[in-house]
Amino acid sequence: MEGATAQELNVQDPLDSIYGRRFDAIADYRNSVWQRLCKEFFSRYVKPNDVVLDLGCGYGEFINNIPARKKFAMDLNPNVPGRLVSNVECLMQDCSDTWSIPDQTLDVVFTSNFFEHLPTKQALSATLKEARRALKPGGLLIALGPNIRYLNGQYWDFYDHYLALSDLSMAEALEINGFRVKERIARFLPFTMADRQPPLVFLSIYLRFSMLWRFFGKQFLVIAEATDR
Repeated sequence: MEGATAQELNVQDPLDSIYGRRFDAIADYRNSVWQRLCKEFFSRYVKPNDVVLDLGCGYGEFINNIPARKKFAMDLNPNVPGRLVSNVECLMQDCSDTWSIPDQTLDVVFTSNFFEHLPTKQALSATLKEARRALKPGGLLIALGPNIRYLNGQYWDFYDHYLALSDLSMAEALEINGFRVKERIARFLPFTMADRQPPLVFLSIYLRFSMLWRFFGKQFLVIAEATDR
């Protein structure tokens, strides 16, 4: 499951090359996985009338598949716009700069496997402040990412991983930057499904039986709401 694209990192390698090498061959499978994740799990947090931003959207697997009234996707990979469906507005910008979204516009900010790619904790804090500004009071930030507590060295097998985050440090960062944590799951999805590509029916079973998460989950899920200004 790893892999939303990076922001401007302190490496010179172009994002399209990094993520093309990593994901192009399995793009169809990843999209099928996210179709199930959206339908069978994340749709409980996103209402059909919501305004949603996918932060570090990668190839758009989440935002293309989640039903919502208005959709935004933010990234810097030049290949991203060609991966998005027609009703998604693409914002090509650094997430730690001021977003081109007015105050209190969004109902949900979703991000998957992205924050670990940011170059500094200052960049993460700046991004969370922008998310809070753009969210309506009570709006949700949903953060999914690899949990350093359960991965150790494997966390660094990806060249563009910078920040080592856990469910606890992610929750603390959110609270420091104006959010109230509603749900924190230390073990949610496996670190990756792309290497073995199990049949999708296994994913449906996995999502239904949360007792399996404690054995296989190596990604955290933290859900927080923007506090009143």
